[in-house]
Parts: sequence; structure tokens; C-alpha cells
Amino acid sequence: MKSIISQKVLLFILIFSTVLLTGCANNEVVSQCLSGHTYGFFGGLWHGFIAPFDFIGMLFNDKITMYAQNNNGGLYALGFLLGSGGWGFFGSKGASKVRTNRVHIQSQKFDDAEIVE
Repeated sequence: MKSIISQKVLLFILIFSTVLLTGCANNEVVSQCLSGHTYGFFGGLWHGFIAPFDFIGMLFNDKITMYAQNNNGGLYALGFLLGSGGWGFFGSKGASKVRTNRVHIQSQKFDDAEIVE
């Protein structure tokens, strides 16, 4: 019984300290990021295509970001996901070429085996 109470007290202290520490964080001014062009589906698609290059650029320059702050929400996120290959649409052909017909078992029952995809 004491261990359950001590776990609850520990959890409360952890949550309370997290809220207390995040309350002291600096606020970022994002008004400059949200003015100007609003990116939609095709902007997200393009940003998804160039995401690997953006990541390399981010390592050396703090002004480069991968994800546009001024976007229209869900459609931009969908375009970014499709552009970056997040659902594996572009990787399906490459994965099927890895499978080969390598059956080297001495048994006769595998001689006429077929690979079903």
C-alpha cells in the first residue's frame, strides 16, 4: 500500500515540477513567421521532397527549417507526409526487388515453390 502511495506522490511531484519549469520558458515571437504566403498541399509536398536536404542544412545553419510555420494545417501536413515518403508509397517497389528466389534446401518439397507477394 505504501509503494502505491509513494508512486502517486512521486508522479505528482514530477508533473508539478514539469509544469513549474515550463512556465518559466521564454516565449517566441512568431508573428513574423505567420505573415506572408500560406503554404498548402503542394507546398507541403515540395517541402517533403526536399526534407533530407533541409535536414543537412539545419545542421549547419540555424535559419533553415524543415517544416513551414505558416501553413494551412492538415493539407500541408498530408503533402509533407507524402512528399517525404512517410507512408512508404515510393519504397514499395524497392522492397519487392530485395526478395529473390533463393531456395537451397536439399528437400524435394521446395523445388517447385513459388514466392507469393
